[in-house]
Amino acid sequence: MKKVGILVGREQSFPAALIERINKRGQGAVQAELVTVGGVRLDWSKSYDLIVDRISHEVPFYRGFLKRAALEGTIVINNPFWWSADDKFFNYALAKKLGVAIPRTVLLPQKDYIKGVTGDSLRNLEFPLDWQGIIDYVGLPAILKPFDGGGWKNVSRVNSLEELWRDYDQTGTLCMTLQEMIDFDHFVRCYCIGQEEVMIMPYDPRKPYLSGEQYINDPNYLTPELAARVTTDVRTLCRALGYDINTVEFAIKDGVPYAIDFMNPAPDANLHSVGEFYHNWVLGAVTDLVFKRLAEPQAAPRYRWDALLNPTPASQFSQAVEAVASAAEQAARTILPKPVRYIPSDIAAGVSELVSDATTAVSQIIDSVIESDTAKAKSSKRKSLPSTTGTSTKRKATTKKTITPPTGETVPEV
Repeated sequence: MKKVGILVGREQSFPAALIERINKRGQGAVQAELVTVGGVRLDWSKSYDLIVDRISHEVPFYRGFLKRAALEGTIVINNPFWWSADDKFFNYALAKKLGVAIPRTVLLPQKDYIKGVTGDSLRNLEFPLDWQGIIDYVGLPAILKPFDGGGWKNVSRVNSLEELWRDYDQTGTLCMTLQEMIDFDHFVRCYCIGQEEVMIMPYDPRKPYLSGEQYINDPNYLTPELAARVTTDVRTLCRALGYDINTVEFAIKDGVPYAIDFMNPAPDANLHSVGEFYHNWVLGAVTDLVFKRLAEPQAAPRYRWDALLNPTPASQFSQAVEAVASAAEQAARTILPKPVRYIPSDIAAGVSELVSDATTAVSQIIDSVIESDTAKAKSSKRKSLPSTTGTSTKRKATTKKTITPPTGETVPEV
């Protein structure tokens, strides 16, 4: 029997319904339950085959436990190593590199710092900040929000420099971003499950949470062309970020979908928030993902950070070639032939013979050159022997040219 654990916070409807669906479909072969965990020992042994994480972003102890579980081969959705390394500002920069539309954004230094950080600790920090230059770049109104937050917490709209200072002064030790506000024509929040299944949900962030008015079930909300672009951007982002459960939010203006938030690895799935239609959809999609991941044969664990970031199923791992050299070394010794569909055996044999003959000929030429040089050297040596009068001719030392790699040069690890 395979065991699935659900790690949750305050939410009620989604975890209970997910456990029920998994157990019904598993028919005893797969059993789901809420995770129970206390003090985690160093020699902790695997107790779950798969864990769905809904809360470790708020409870650091859970995050540490999940990393330990992953080390024993437990599949964790979402991957705690990806999640730990992520932040929204990096996401914006990455998305821009991937061709996704992103509003102009600036990362701001914190207002306050933890105890022990002094002025000497901040000698690299520009002071005072060029607030006017920041405003000129981002524009007004703008959105002030944490660089790694979620749930619309600590988010405010600022309409002037004075409002920015006022709200910024209340942020304490939070690291914030200031982002161009998109005065949207349409707004959508999109579920993405397994980096493939996408559900576009018309969404109004101006409506109160649990009002029943935030989410609208309207399949014709976007034109087919715009829906296709949004779907492509959602998959591009989630695959790049490595999230199997995520939501991506777009503020759409003049036909351009601007991705404004896509670090939501524990997205809202509350029945009373998203409504019955979307709640049932995400339940079905996550259940399918759980069984899909459980069915994938897992490769033996590799104890490297990069392997834990991107664990490879055994089916893919057996086909992969382990990297044995750096990318630069492999590129230097790799020849890319022109595509050839088929080489008849007689031609292949002829080519092999030709190569062998050429190798022999080159070897003979090299040998003859070496023999000639040796004979000349011996003759020269005889001529330069000391005379009977006691005088001698000094021989000039032969300098060999040695090619060595530049000192200090390093090659990036693959």
